[in-house]
Amino acid sequence: MEQLVAAIDIGTTKVCTLIAEAPGEGSVLRIIGVGEKDARGMRKGVVVNVSEAAEAIAASVEEAVRISGVPVDAAYVSVSGTHITSLNSRGVAAIARPDRGVSQEDIDRALQGARAIAIPHNQEVIQAMPRGYSIDGHDGITDPLGMHGHRLEVEAHVITASESAVQNLRDCVLAAKVEPLGPVPDPIAAAKAVLRQSEQEAGVILVDIGGGTTKIAVFADGCALHTSIIAVGGVNITNDICFGLKAPFEVAEQIKIAHGHAIPDKVRPDETVDVTAFGDEMPQLASRRFLAEIIQARVEEIFALVLKEIKHSGYDILLSAGAVLCGGTAQLPGIKEVAREVLQMPVRIGIPTDLEGLTDRIVDPAHATSVGLLRWGLGDMTVPPTEEGKWSDRIKRWFTNILPS
Repeated sequence: MEQLVAAIDIGTTKVCTLIAEAPGEGSVLRIIGVGEKDARGMRKGVVVNVSEAAEAIAASVEEAVRISGVPVDAAYVSVSGTHITSLNSRGVAAIARPDRGVSQEDIDRALQGARAIAIPHNQEVIQAMPRGYSIDGHDGITDPLGMHGHRLEVEAHVITASESAVQNLRDCVLAAKVEPLGPVPDPIAAAKAVLRQSEQEAGVILVDIGGGTTKIAVFADGCALHTSIIAVGGVNITNDICFGLKAPFEVAEQIKIAHGHAIPDKVRPDETVDVTAFGDEMPQLASRRFLAEIIQARVEEIFALVLKEIKHSGYDILLSAGAVLCGGTAQLPGIKEVAREVLQMPVRIGIPTDLEGLTDRIVDPAHATSVGLLRWGLGDMTVPPTEEGKWSDRIKRWFTNILPS
């Protein structure tokens, strides 16, 4: 039976809703609904105006529903912002029936133990992803289900977020008459769409440069090791252009997209761009090389901050596969070369793959998170219900609304 899943990527500059179906057992996603609107009420990945953000989300969902003909009752939602932090934790559980082997309930209890960490009162755990298991002290186990022993331990990558920021995001989605599932941190979702398994095994860093933030996730041995978010993104580049060319934000954004380049030497000295500056009724000519110099300075700063974060995490020596760039800013010409020079490692641009259907608008780095949310959701639907018992109810409500009576 085909599975249906919906995702809402709520960013600083855009809101994207995708509806997809996964035919059979394959990894191909068929996109049947796409809704994309300019974000409102968001700043650096955080809700600053609930009503405006809810309106943008509702408009995005309505467009996807209209195109697909499938009503959306629940959707996986992304979460971003510098309030997101991560750490690695260990959980332990006694195997309830050693004679029958490890059960899913044993695994769930071990993961619950890993989630039970000391965090500030205003933070909450939003994801706990297993990195590996051990049974009776024997390490290196990737799937303990059915294995015999007495003591199960799990190493988990635990991601926390501001409780109030997450609740505000949930309220916005609920106001759009959609139940939010997750939330899933942006870089973890994007990794699902653009990272290859071989890269995750060898060691790789995902760098998702969005509008208001740059999201980072480090993977090695097939597992997430570190997640963080930097409060600098494509909007900062646009603001620099505003200042340098004395142009309104909307004009600067259009110029960045149409004429921007991150390497001044790749631009001819005589190239110019039309700029309608503040107070001017007619466009004036500006040097495109000067524009590139403005962009280069900020892009170099972004990757310098990424490098600093990698070194601070202590995982910089593990990144044999280098870096994968995604997010809307990753489409900027020359950015891959600048990243390679600053980070001193191999770099490629990550583009979602294995897609069918309405793909003309989403096969680019800007939609890595929204496509990754779909893949996360499909994987989540196959996980047995935890002791919290929420998933069966959610899936029932989902299929009640999308299947004909």
